[in-house]
Amino acid sequence: MKVPVLFFMIILVLFSCKKESGGNIHDKEIIIDSVFVNNAFVSNGGTIGNVDFGKVSVKIKFRSKVDTALFNKKRLFFTDEIDTLYSHKFDESSTSLNIILLQALQPLTLYRMLMDVGYNMGGIVFKGFTFAFITRIDSLPKFPVISDDSLLTLIQKQTFGYFWDYAHPVSGLARERFGSGDLVAAGGSGFGLMAILVGIERNFISRREGFERIRKIADFLINPATDRFHGALPHWLNGTTGKVIPFSANDDGGDLVETAFLMQGLITVKEYFKDGTSEERAMCDTIQKIWESVEWNWYRRNDQNRLYWHWSPNFDWIMNMPVSGWNEALIVYVLAASSPTNSIPKSVYDEGWARNGSYPMKNGKSFYGIQLPLGEDYGGPLFFAHYSFTGLDPRNLSDQYADYWTQNVAHSRINYEYCKLNPKGRRGYSDSCWGLTASDIQFGYSASSPTNDLGVIAPTAAISSIPYTPVESMRALKFFYYTLGDKLWGEYGFYDAFNLSSLWFANSYISIDQGPIICMIENYRTGFLWNLFMSNEDVKNGLDKLGFTY
Repeated sequence: MKVPVLFFMIILVLFSCKKESGGNIHDKEIIIDSVFVNNAFVSNGGTIGNVDFGKVSVKIKFRSKVDTALFNKKRLFFTDEIDTLYSHKFDESSTSLNIILLQALQPLTLYRMLMDVGYNMGGIVFKGFTFAFITRIDSLPKFPVISDDSLLTLIQKQTFGYFWDYAHPVSGLARERFGSGDLVAAGGSGFGLMAILVGIERNFISRREGFERIRKIADFLINPATDRFHGALPHWLNGTTGKVIPFSANDDGGDLVETAFLMQGLITVKEYFKDGTSEERAMCDTIQKIWESVEWNWYRRNDQNRLYWHWSPNFDWIMNMPVSGWNEALIVYVLAASSPTNSIPKSVYDEGWARNGSYPMKNGKSFYGIQLPLGEDYGGPLFFAHYSFTGLDPRNLSDQYADYWTQNVAHSRINYEYCKLNPKGRRGYSDSCWGLTASDIQFGYSASSPTNDLGVIAPTAAISSIPYTPVESMRALKFFYYTLGDKLWGEYGFYDAFNLSSLWFANSYISIDQGPIICMIENYRTGFLWNLFMSNEDVKNGLDKLGFTY
């Protein structure tokens, strides 16, 4: 029978406690009534945050008087190196135990306390008590404080190293992420090309060094051995051989969106070098050939009034993913209309991308008092406001569907307000710690947004929005660098993401997150990349064709 067995087990526990400590089975039960950490209540099994790491005191209140002379310190201990390194004192009524930790604690660290079951303080603790506490952030600057202008330059220079020092040695293209070896990314390489131009302008490298690297990239891309699919590049390719590396089971062909990000970078480069030396002009001719070879119109899939994201020689159109707005891909339709060789008509833009103004292209609702012209509710991940706009200048850009400066400012402000208000109570979110976008997460990758909030902040989100939210982005940038810099700042700038609820910090760098940081900071400071890209005659023709004013 279950009941007698359970009864026998209880008796066995009682006698075990008696044998171990000399106690009597009739000793009273010791019940913990409440626990406070630095005067803040914490429940059994609970976690409390923002605890001062300089001084931690714990107060344990018992339901009735205990025998203080029989306190067994070994049954109340902390994790890590603390263990029993604490001083303790009972109050005069013998109903409260006050503990002060003697071990120096680390900021932004998780610790646990456990009151073990068994004989203690003249009775038996049948129900143990455990809780966790997270020490607060150390607000002191981790690095010397410098001027805002110098800080922006430092971040650009450190981030630039990813695309310069860590570029693939054979092709010069940007590796997909830190540790990806031969795997390079088409889209990330487009941002990397722009980063090289910034490096030249900021004197991180010489013009000659930048030219040599970009010529290596252009020669690699035009080489017949490099896989192209009706002119489009794959999402991933081998930086040594130029052969496609499948992005997924059926995605082993052309990726029109990643190709557009690459072409955006190449066109910007062409405008920079087009009036240069004979070698530089020859490289620009190569870039023009690469640009003209993309069969944008063919990706309409039998002349439909839409463009498709993928095509594979092995799986044809099986991915079946139209490029439709609103998302990161406005640049695809702008370039498709701009192509001097394989252009699309305006009807493809209106019906395929803009859906003739229907949702989710147009929104018009307000969030936190901010009207959002386009896209999903609350704006979606912030890379929508970055990827197409590293070259495409939104400052005076508008068409029948939206003013794109208004759109990107609204999107960034909504993301900021969401994090500041923190409706889900994520630890650490504030007006200084914000920014939801696609990034690494603990054990994976996700496109974070206000409607997909996993508690993960990605520095690229707020920093790359600096043209749209300069005050809010600068505040976040300083927080990431000065306050979290000992955990978040590394060889190639800011690590990809972090989660203060779980105390997780990525050690990764991803090209499509690093690229917008250096590019959008430069556009904020000088408009450099915007001015170059928008001066291209093909791009102007495409924008005119689609009915944009700019």
